[in-house]
Amino acid sequence: MINIQVDFDKIVGKIKPMHAVGQPPFTGGFCKLDFTPMQILTDAHVPYSRLHDVGGAFGGNRYVDVPNIFRNFDADENDPESYDFTFTDELIKALIGYGVEPYFRLGVTIENQCQIKAYRIHPPKDYGKWARICEHIVKHYNEGWANGFYFNIKYWEIWNEPENRDLPEINQMWTGTATQYYELYDVTAKHLKKCFGDKIKVGGYAACGFYGIFANPEKYGLSTPKRDGSRYNSSKEIYRINFFLDFIKYIKQNNSPLDFFSWHTYGGVDVIVSEADFIDKVLSENGYGNVETHLNEWNLSHDRKINRGTSYASANVMAIMLAMQHKKTDMLMYYDARYVAISAYGGFYDLNTFEPSNIYYAFKAFGELYALGNEAESICHEDGIFTLAATDGERKSIIISNTNTDTEVELALSDGFSVYVIDKDNLFTKTDLNPERFILKENTVAIIKNF
Repeated sequence: MINIQVDFDKIVGKIKPMHAVGQPPFTGGFCKLDFTPMQILTDAHVPYSRLHDVGGAFGGNRYVDVPNIFRNFDADENDPESYDFTFTDELIKALIGYGVEPYFRLGVTIENQCQIKAYRIHPPKDYGKWARICEHIVKHYNEGWANGFYFNIKYWEIWNEPENRDLPEINQMWTGTATQYYELYDVTAKHLKKCFGDKIKVGGYAACGFYGIFANPEKYGLSTPKRDGSRYNSSKEIYRINFFLDFIKYIKQNNSPLDFFSWHTYGGVDVIVSEADFIDKVLSENGYGNVETHLNEWNLSHDRKINRGTSYASANVMAIMLAMQHKKTDMLMYYDARYVAISAYGGFYDLNTFEPSNIYYAFKAFGELYALGNEAESICHEDGIFTLAATDGERKSIIISNTNTDTEVELALSDGFSVYVIDKDNLFTKTDLNPERFILKENTVAIIKNF
């Protein structure tokens, strides 16, 4: 038996947006877009959706990517007629309408077949002009320029995974050198901050991940166990670590603005927590301890145990959100919330029925805590058991995710609480379990709340 201590009168902080997402769930035809699936984001209080890889390869030739919005790089960047905002406008209006703030990636979509030919992943031929194009995109959505809007979009991310290389000659996101990316970041970040100041937050670089730290954790001052295997020992992983360290060195030397650092990883709780510790350590040691950090691509899809609809999936997804609430990381964005059958990453839907899956309901449960606002103290010292409690003063809820074996849970609660369960067979289902003492099965999420 484990005793979980929860004190709803002791507020220890705010619930962070650990349940934001990548691409939103929208479908579209040639003439009209159908955004009905986006309602599930509203229902789960999802606060942000990152706009990367939106619309398919090359952004579907319509969405978000800078070359889709500014189609002729030789055109006049000050002329509204040089821009095509049409489809991106429709997407962003829909997101705003459903209460989800866009997180705008300034750059291009990944080109998975770049070994055959790369089209848009080359360094811009004029960094200053590229920065001015980005300026006008921000103005369109935040200052009404070119028949635009006043959406006050906060986060603007410069490029994506510029160190995404499998071999020296193959990089699916950036054909230039590391220094060329650093220069593009520097020029663009300085220009956008000069134009908009603190009205927006500028950052990057959406790092691929830092699996290489596990090959020699002591070298990086980490206590995490060493791991063997090509995923951790490969030259590309060492390259990615050095890319990060050199990026921080470059922006420090050049006084480049950095409001947030974004990164990606595809692993379980232990991997994500260790990588977050590494990033925080490097940033703090270099004077960037107050910079926001965003894990804005994560998924368990690379875990061989995972399969959409399993109890393992929903319990471990929830465990990651709960664990990262207690790290410095400011935001998580699950990759992704797409409404398509072919996505290896879109875990929000059952592939057979296209109804919301148990993974989605884990996000919805976390969204309830986020809506309550205040984190209350919850203490559990059992490995594989993750907890988080929240309250708005009247409504109270605690989530427990058990990634261990069947466990008897004891809680000291007042009257009026009920137990809800998420697993492969229960989608946020109310039970008749005693909220003060019950068996929490392996790979099961329990939500105990009084509303």
